[in-house]
Amino acid sequence: MIKIKLVVIKMKKLILAEKPSVAREIARVLGCKQNMPGAIFSTNYIVTWALGHLVTLATPEELSKEWQIWKLETLPMIPEKFETRVIKETSKQFQNVKTLLKSNEISELIIATDAGREGELVARWIINKVGFNKPIKRLWISSMTDKAIKDGFNNLKDAKLYNNLYYSAESRAIADWLVGLNVTRALTCKYNAQLSAGRVQTPTLAMITSREEEINKFIPKEYYQIILKIKGVEFTYQENNQDKRLFDKDVAIKLVEQIKKEKIVVSDIKKTNKHELPPLLYDLTTLQQDGNRLYNLTPKNTLDIIQKLYEVDKYLTYPRTDSKYLSDDMYDTIKERLQTITTLEYQKYVKEILSKPLSKSKRIFDNSKVSDHHAIILTEQKTNLFNLSINEKRIYDLVMKRFISAFMTDYIYDLITVEIKAGNISFKGRGKREIDKGFKKVYQNGELEEELINAIPEFRIGETFTGVEVNIKKGITKAPDRYTEASLLAAMEHPGKFVAETTLQKVLEQVSGIGTPATRADIIERIFNAGYVELKGKSIYPTEKGKQLISLVPANLKSPALTANWELRLAKIEKGTDNKQSFIKDMEENTKELINEVLHQNYKYRHDNATKEKCPNCGKILLEVTNKYGTSLVCVDRECGYHKTISKNTNFMCPNCKRKMQEIISKDKTILICKCGYKENKESFISKLADKKGEMNKKSLDNYLRNQQKEIPSNNPFLDIFSTLKK
Repeated sequence: MIKIKLVVIKMKKLILAEKPSVAREIARVLGCKQNMPGAIFSTNYIVTWALGHLVTLATPEELSKEWQIWKLETLPMIPEKFETRVIKETSKQFQNVKTLLKSNEISELIIATDAGREGELVARWIINKVGFNKPIKRLWISSMTDKAIKDGFNNLKDAKLYNNLYYSAESRAIADWLVGLNVTRALTCKYNAQLSAGRVQTPTLAMITSREEEINKFIPKEYYQIILKIKGVEFTYQENNQDKRLFDKDVAIKLVEQIKKEKIVVSDIKKTNKHELPPLLYDLTTLQQDGNRLYNLTPKNTLDIIQKLYEVDKYLTYPRTDSKYLSDDMYDTIKERLQTITTLEYQKYVKEILSKPLSKSKRIFDNSKVSDHHAIILTEQKTNLFNLSINEKRIYDLVMKRFISAFMTDYIYDLITVEIKAGNISFKGRGKREIDKGFKKVYQNGELEEELINAIPEFRIGETFTGVEVNIKKGITKAPDRYTEASLLAAMEHPGKFVAETTLQKVLEQVSGIGTPATRADIIERIFNAGYVELKGKSIYPTEKGKQLISLVPANLKSPALTANWELRLAKIEKGTDNKQSFIKDMEENTKELINEVLHQNYKYRHDNATKEKCPNCGKILLEVTNKYGTSLVCVDRECGYHKTISKNTNFMCPNCKRKMQEIISKDKTILICKCGYKENKESFISKLADKKGEMNKKSLDNYLRNQQKEIPSNNPFLDIFSTLKK
């Protein structure tokens, strides 16, 4: 008799997270401890992850042979069907996920990507690419606490409930593809220049060029203020309770002469009790602003630092957030998080906070103001600050102080306004008297952005003064300030003033402006790298190339209103009152209009990157073109296609500005140079690195050098133009 051995396969549920760090947290809570390629598993679950997007929309070159050559005649590029492709850099993890999705061991999939539009897109593109057709559930949580994860798994949703969210996300991606890639190719081909455009990049550049125009048109005017100085306090001439600036010097002189004849007396004193609330917790944009304002860190520098403190050190929570609030369920975790603070200077404030019941203020805990992720705060991980770099300590310190101060008392002071009369001429001065420093005890001078109000001595109504010093203070009206990286971030977050229509202004506020907290740093970095703007000190100046580009780009692509109008439609798709097909059809028509506008404009582009060198093939001028690989000399004639590499980008960071440096060969020596002006022999730079780190990882360095020797691809003279386009 033949015995048949039955093999029973234990079915598991597959969980797809967006990032490895999130996957690890979910795995820990679910008791998954065993590792396998690209996943962690237990008896009941397998937890795997994407690396952000594993799948993206195919490029024009991948969709059609006709589009492989950049020609105006092939525009607009409107595919019959939009297809996706696996991203080469993360293809290994895609294969891991694909193997799991195809496995007979999997009974169902649980989508655990970020709870939002982009997170839904990450998962659905992977699922569709693999062709997974088993039951799918959705984990929808906005916090990564153990309680939130457990509650989420006890309340899983049917993935079909989020279909409209996916359609909305895919609609935006396709719209960005249609508009961005078509207009970029149209501008590049028409003007034989390395030009790019996009829904976020272009309005950002337009803000900078618009500000520059304001500054150039501004006509400064001299003005005069009359100042009395009494008891160290400056009293300013007033008219109708407003500081009065006089634009006629003779008028100012006559007033001074009159004041000197009058008795000076205190006519009124007003005291107003002020309570200044602790600042809200950090979202990414606000933290990037403070990083730039206080330590001159670029937004990208700050993001990279926070990402390390989140993923590697586990000292901070998820960084790419637009919320300044915590979800209610996090209240029970706060005590443990505060107790992780090891800095003696701040432990006394922690003890003070924990000696009383913790605040449940809506300024801290508010579910309605937490969407995908809560504010950036400390984790429950004990810190060892000795292992952090100076800038890592600075960023951690900012988050720690903001977190501590949120639970401290208000800053309380009396604002004193003193009115002084010289006859019938009024002067006002003001100052403050501190009552309780409250949360400001944790901050040093200058760390908080605030109005500077000095202390004021005692004054009495009726008090008179003689021999008072009267001065005429000369000033000049100032043009608006140029953007810094910090103020540009703020403008991207709140671009409403650049839009006339009130409805669209409200939409932009609801969607937190143009770009996302995760992409704004990259956008700013890209307009720098593309040569559209440059940094002088902390101020951002548009280059001639940037100014020309804005004059070439169709008008509606320059305005944040485009994002607002899209968001109105996308919100309707999400609600099911509009559909993807209709939106994309409208975007195709809009793309045709944009291309037509570019093709019919009459503008002569001036190549600011033209060199004196001639092409050895055709004799036309060579352009100096910078792309993600480095700098090349490229023939102005696209049909010729000649290029010669003159410098290569590296992964070596400039010790001055922390940007990546370039490598050039000069007189048989390899030199590392930076845009900020830093220059050093490569050998000596590597030697210094070895001294700092104790030992240089030779294998890593060799790999890096090998990669640097690889030939730069040359399918068209404007190498990798897509790298300058941000969707």
